[in-house]
Amino acid sequence: MQQQPIGFPVDKWSPPPRPSADVMAGRLCRLEPLAAELHSADLFAASQLDPEGRNWTYLPYGPFATPADYHTWVEGVAGAGDPMFFAIIDLATGKAVGVASYLRIKPQQGSIEVGHIHLSPLLQRKPAATEAMYLMMKLAFDLGYRRYEWKCDALNAVSRKAALRLGLSFEGIFRQATVYKQRNRDTAWYAAIDQEWSELEKAFTSWLNPSNFDTAGHQRVSLSSLTAAILKSVS
Repeated sequence: MQQQPIGFPVDKWSPPPRPSADVMAGRLCRLEPLAAELHSADLFAASQLDPEGRNWTYLPYGPFATPADYHTWVEGVAGAGDPMFFAIIDLATGKAVGVASYLRIKPQQGSIEVGHIHLSPLLQRKPAATEAMYLMMKLAFDLGYRRYEWKCDALNAVSRKAALRLGLSFEGIFRQATVYKQRNRDTAWYAAIDQEWSELEKAFTSWLNPSNFDTAGHQRVSLSSLTAAILKSVS
């Protein structure tokens, strides 16, 4: 009888715990559980630096018209186990300047996703934003997750570019995957797996090292150049 191909054994792996809502601290930022009383005022103020609301285009909610509206939204999502929302705090100012979450947390499959990412103009294109993404990825793999996912609207060029920069490989597009804001979404899938984490962590720590930035704060080596060789072509 002809032998059928099967996947490689994972008999030494066991399902990881769910992530806890603990603070993740870095050199430039920290992530702490999102809370309306602590964070909504700062986050709403930071979001007003995006007057056209372009940062909300590809999220299923927002923009919010008033601080009260945003406060109500935060109250509705804070403290949930999945999605598990975090506020991103800029250590230079002590202000909440962005939001991200874990979601679709599946310990039995060893899979976890990062999403609901909303980085205000105070955080965009700043090393602290990259550090926040690094801290979330690091915790997931340190806990024992095998797969770290990133999904976005296939039309969201900024998010797709960010996923590749962070070392998540493109895996394909799910057509008509969902509907949000009364419009279609084809979803682009990206992921990194545990076998890639060692090299990815080296890339992150090398890029985040203060020596990688000149006195004006400009990077000497791009993160994309450090992660490019880690990306896989999936077919």
